[in-house]
Amino acid sequence: MQEMMQQLGDLFLASLPTLVLFIVLVLAYQFLVQGPLSRVLAERRARTAGAVEEANKAIAAAEAKAADYASRLRQARAEVFRAREQRLQQSAQERDSVLEKARKASVQKVLEARLALEAEAASARNVVLAGADQLAEQVVRAVMPASAGGSR
Repeated sequence: MQEMMQQLGDLFLASLPTLVLFIVLVLAYQFLVQGPLSRVLAERRARTAGAVEEANKAIAAAEAKAADYASRLRQARAEVFRAREQRLQQSAQERDSVLEKARKASVQKVLEARLALEAEAASARNVVLAGADQLAEQVVRAVMPASAGGSR
């Protein structure tokens, strides 16, 4: 057992330089590789997160602009609709006024024509009445012989 302890001690002493070299290598790895690599990865993660955040902000801004454009488009359409309705109402009013003028003119023409017709009928009546006396005389002469008391 003594010999075994002796061998273990010799092995430990022989492995001591390897152990020191391993510890130096681990420390060198930490300082030379792991530290810079961790910093680069953290920076990369920060840049990526910043880019994602900027992209989200850009998307939100684009959505806000799209909503603004949609609102403006709705307002423009409403304005065009109002202008169209106003033009239609104005056209209807103009049409109604033209129709009213035409109706009044036609009523006036009908009234004038009726008055002219009545005047013409009255003059024709007067002519017929004036001619009726002569016609009656002619009928009487034709019906009654000249000998019966005609004044011929």
